[in-house]
Amino acid sequence: MGDHSRPTTPRHILERAKGLLTSTGLPTLAAQEALQIVAPDLSPDRGMASHMNNLDDHGNGTLRDSMMGFLKAKTAPIVKSIRSRSQDARHNRKDDRSDSRPSLSDSMSTPSIISSSEEQPMTTLAVPNLPGTTSSDVAPPAQRIAEKSSISMADGTVPLLLREGVHMTKISPGKQKSYVFKLDPDQGQIIWQSKKLRIIPIENIKELRFSSDARYYRQQFQLAQDYEDRWITIIYILNGAYKTLHLISSTKDVFRMWDITLRKLYAIRQELMTGLGNEEIRHAIWEKQYWTASDQSSDQKLRFDEVEKLCRRLNVNTSTEELKRLFKQADTKCQSFLNFSDFQRFVKLLKARPDITLLYKKLCYSNDGQFDFSVFEHFMRNAQKSTLSRPELLELFTHHAKKPDGSSDASPPHSPPPPDGPVSPPARLLSPPLSTSPPSDAVISHPLTAPIDISVAYITHKLSTSSRSPRLVMSPDGFTSFLLSSDNSAFVEQQGKVWHDMTRPLSEYLISSSHNTYLTGNQLVGSSTIEGYIRALLHSCRSVEIDVYDGDSEPMIFHGKTFTSKVPVREVCEAIAKYAFVTSPYPIIISAEIHCSVLQQEMMVEVMRDVFQDALVSAPVEGRPTLEVLPSPEHLKGKVLLKAKNLYVSENESIRAKEVSVDIESSSTETSTDSDVVQDIRDERIKPRIFEMDAINEVKDELKKARNLFNRVRSGHSHKMSGVAALAVPTVASLATSEPPARPEFRDVSKVKMSIAVASLLVYTVGVKCRGINKKEHYAPEHMFSLSEKTANKVMKQGMVDLIKHNRTHLVRLYPKGLRLNSSNYLPHRYWATGAQLVAINCQTFDLGYMINHAMFQRNGRAGYVLKPLALRTHDKELLSRHTQHSLDIVVISAQQLPRPKDSLGHEIMEKSMVDPYVEVSIHVPDWPHASCHHSSSSSTTPSPSSTGSTGRLQSRRTNSVKNNGFNPVWQEALSLPFDCVGDMFDLIFVRFAVRRDGDNDEEPIAVYCASLGSLAMGYRHLPLHDTQLSQYLFSTLFVMCAIN
Repeated sequence: MGDHSRPTTPRHILERAKGLLTSTGLPTLAAQEALQIVAPDLSPDRGMASHMNNLDDHGNGTLRDSMMGFLKAKTAPIVKSIRSRSQDARHNRKDDRSDSRPSLSDSMSTPSIISSSEEQPMTTLAVPNLPGTTSSDVAPPAQRIAEKSSISMADGTVPLLLREGVHMTKISPGKQKSYVFKLDPDQGQIIWQSKKLRIIPIENIKELRFSSDARYYRQQFQLAQDYEDRWITIIYILNGAYKTLHLISSTKDVFRMWDITLRKLYAIRQELMTGLGNEEIRHAIWEKQYWTASDQSSDQKLRFDEVEKLCRRLNVNTSTEELKRLFKQADTKCQSFLNFSDFQRFVKLLKARPDITLLYKKLCYSNDGQFDFSVFEHFMRNAQKSTLSRPELLELFTHHAKKPDGSSDASPPHSPPPPDGPVSPPARLLSPPLSTSPPSDAVISHPLTAPIDISVAYITHKLSTSSRSPRLVMSPDGFTSFLLSSDNSAFVEQQGKVWHDMTRPLSEYLISSSHNTYLTGNQLVGSSTIEGYIRALLHSCRSVEIDVYDGDSEPMIFHGKTFTSKVPVREVCEAIAKYAFVTSPYPIIISAEIHCSVLQQEMMVEVMRDVFQDALVSAPVEGRPTLEVLPSPEHLKGKVLLKAKNLYVSENESIRAKEVSVDIESSSTETSTDSDVVQDIRDERIKPRIFEMDAINEVKDELKKARNLFNRVRSGHSHKMSGVAALAVPTVASLATSEPPARPEFRDVSKVKMSIAVASLLVYTVGVKCRGINKKEHYAPEHMFSLSEKTANKVMKQGMVDLIKHNRTHLVRLYPKGLRLNSSNYLPHRYWATGAQLVAINCQTFDLGYMINHAMFQRNGRAGYVLKPLALRTHDKELLSRHTQHSLDIVVISAQQLPRPKDSLGHEIMEKSMVDPYVEVSIHVPDWPHASCHHSSSSSTTPSPSSTGSTGRLQSRRTNSVKNNGFNPVWQEALSLPFDCVGDMFDLIFVRFAVRRDGDNDEEPIAVYCASLGSLAMGYRHLPLHDTQLSQYLFSTLFVMCAIN
């Protein structure tokens, strides 16, 4: 081999290798490229076969020892040479081909080793080149790449062993059976044949757990620990339901292959499913996926009948004559078939965007047809409402523009690559649509715009020469690339950074919260499991709920007086500890309903202290000074807080007669504790009789308690605390709470069955009863109460202003009413408008309420904490009384590659071969304080799908349908949706785009997109479409133009 210090491939190739050795100790493909080891005529199949011959019966590589030493000697000079690469790298590689070693290239189809998840975040993967690209040093013909390359799905090599299939044991309740599992990288699927052919699309996977990460399931199946280091659990969604696949590999080497390869496939798909961008990679994956699916004869040739079948599958509304014309245009060699290069040409013709071409011509019509920087700047300022500076716009234009001869403009040092080869352009905040985001008093911890990687000298030079140099123009392809890139994201926080001020008191944030987190089904007979906690925490939920009851030997969590299953407190706490800070570093609030004995309360506290250790916030009950203000999320980073009702406080507080009608209640979520629930039971007759009678008896008992407490003398607040709350160290004795009160006059102290150990964990989140919300009632800053959905509606009907004032300084939790037995959700934005921080959602149900909640907490870097609108935090009365009228004007232009539905086996449903799509746009406005005028003039004003009393206000408009076209339907229809706003709280107004099939109005939409109006960018935007479980489709977008008047 030549001089190892010679410059080689670019640095990003080594970066994306994610390691230098495969699972069998041989060099990865990227390592071979870096080492200049090339075998131009060796196919992946042959390479894998040769590699398998070098394995003994146990799968151990006999070349491992020699290759380890070889790679160690090579690694340092490789890195050094990559950093100092020169222009003649390609020529040097060509000269070195004769020195390549076949024994090394034999491993070209094995996966590369990657670091642990803690060391290698999967959301920032660099991706290698795909088939058909031209940036590789030695590029074989595109057809040959399509036939032989093992680089698939833009993410690295897939071993032939996994592509052909390996035997693994599938674990199910009560049985274990061996099947052959295949990993198809081109289709992006896991495939196995049981009674039927089953498929798991990679993009449907929600989580991968390997080895000890899946210990919970191994223990549930009561299998020996010997299986743990070969255990694979795949959690995915099909047909709208969560599913799990549990596998045990035959050997550790096979396990490592699946571990490494599947993680990489999953990581790339996840990166592509977080918005727009990576358009070339996305397009190349599409080409490879549909090329492989269409080539049924596997001869690397597509004849016209195969192409026509593909187009029908894609819902392309084109006549046979038109398809033949495009086919002949792509078949440049007149071979009567398309090779991969021809197929790429055909796809480009098929995916032409006349809607963008029309916009392009309109913009540059007055500039002699030249789309230069002046046209681009005018477009960005007027249509896109961009706030970028002129140098930033110039850099953006330069990135996507071309010279008239087709060459890219010269890029500055360290600038992004030219538009023919960008992988992931830097995300920029192009147009915050409204001046209220972020709030004016927020201290932004991160800049809204990504730093522009370009020198000041270069900007100055460009500005001085752009006016006199007509060479740099943006082509229609460049303009299309820009509109589809993350530089033009519809979501203004696409960069995914925490940018809100996180040093404000907890009461000034909306906090992502879950209701009955342990349930994965309905409220009566659902399963209690740790899965609910894991799913919620991975979706940035910051408040989870536990209902604790006595178990045989340890406290258990389940829904009381129902038929739900049980899960131990320890298992739940261990799951919370493991996943609490994976997505967000900010504090977790465990909302506990404690129904167990004092003894098991102490066991629960002991478990929490053992599992959470220093992360658990606690303080001695005695001697705490007065807390004057709640701490901030920043102060409580990495901390776990317990919220529960402090009986020493609650049982010593009186209830005034005038407040009984407000439905004073605890934060209990049991369906049997609310008198309204009993009334609903009687009216709707939907619960079993035994459950109804139990509820009635409990209501009678509560009424008796209320009469006994009516004349009780209020106490417990006479003891005034002093001192200043210490926020920096929340676990020391300076934390605040209330002291245990004296014995109540009409209450036996023995009924206050609460452990002092539990009280020591109630520091900043002390649960108390709601005694009313008015000036006469005083609550300590750490006191928080919970309101049911029905109670909150009553309070809101009486007046929202008092509740808003209370919520400026205190935490309040809301939870769904007990009759939501199917775990449906209310619309949370109605309660956010009152300033309520913890509006709990049934995370297992993907309805409109869940969608709005998801849209809210995609903001602020998915931290789970979003700063409330300024009007809900400030004492400025004028801001809260400012009532304005607006209209959201939408032009629905077109859609691209609408998805085909899949059945429970993962197969596309072909019966509905053609789709007549239309777009429905709805805007959801909360009930504002002081806003008495509701829009009722429009016939499109309809109640939302939620139950009466939780609807908010809805405006909806729809387009006409486009007949028989799900591939590239064009509407070009303008819709106008009037709405009102109070206090400029646009962040609490939500817009939902739903693509539906004409005639199937009652069925779920084909695809959806939802965002708050405060985070929806104005102008021409491509909306990334999602399924109804809010997983983004890889290739489906909706092109719209948005404006607020």
